[in-house]
Amino acid sequence: MTRPAHLGIDVGGTASRWVVCDATGAVVARGEADGATGHLFNPAEKERLSTALRTIARSLEPAGLNVASLAAGITGYGSAVGDELKVLAGDIFDVPSNAIMLMDDIVLAYAANFTPGEGHLISAGTGSIGVHIGATGQIVRVGGRGILIDDAGSGSWIALRALDCIYRSLDHQGSFASVEILARKLFGQVGGDNWSDVRQFVYSGDRGRIGGLAVAVAAAADEGDQAALAILRDAGAELAQLAKALMARAGEAPVRFVGGVLRLHPVILEEVRRNLFDKDVRRSDTDAALAAARLQAGNTPAWAPLLSAGLSIAHG
Repeated sequence: MTRPAHLGIDVGGTASRWVVCDATGAVVARGEADGATGHLFNPAEKERLSTALRTIARSLEPAGLNVASLAAGITGYGSAVGDELKVLAGDIFDVPSNAIMLMDDIVLAYAANFTPGEGHLISAGTGSIGVHIGATGQIVRVGGRGILIDDAGSGSWIALRALDCIYRSLDHQGSFASVEILARKLFGQVGGDNWSDVRQFVYSGDRGRIGGLAVAVAAAADEGDQAALAILRDAGAELAQLAKALMARAGEAPVRFVGGVLRLHPVILEEVRRNLFDKDVRRSDTDAALAAARLQAGNTPAWAPLLSAGLSIAHG
């Protein structure tokens, strides 16, 4: 015998987390699958997403869970692929299209932390972006333009700043001596200390791989490397600027920071708070997949009409 259930999925580039809840919003099951994106125009990415969704569907079978509705926040999602994605998800989970709610991961993160119009969200992972979603669905977004333009304060920005730092040291001093710890940590993660190793790592990889080097920067900071600490402080200051930009355009409101960058090293959040000393600022670890499940379970009625209309930061 199957039980109707509401499925929420938070699809990220490195992992897809899912939660099933009942009509009261209570958690029935949860799990994780491989990461994916909403870039359905890329056959390889479409296959990645399909594989992740099918993995989740198989995980539900032993518990006899019948998906009555689905809500998903997907990195890289855009309304242009909305219909195709609904067909894909509907076929996999046997859910009618009118019971499927899709959005990008940033909109889901906002909905997980605020009611419409309540606050400002800053997300700092591989990339960085700030967003405010008003009470009637109007969107103000700042940043989020990719590592070739900005994404200041993000993991990829931290990594590229660190690489630039060590190579400037080499250019001016002929060695990495003044940034020895930072260079050692970066080269250790790259897998080699020759320029050819670094060049291949950076220029043949994607932004997620590059952003992963931020972990090496944090490790260097833990060992007291001053260059690494300065880069991380600068990252915190840049993320604070996103919050200031949102306040200038959408008014004073509480600010919540989400994403893996805030967990890299304490100095980042310290610098955020120093720059926003008189504001309501907190780091949030809200469960986005659970928030997605509860959206369809009817536990957050203020969001239903906005999300049903296809709210997306691509329109902000």
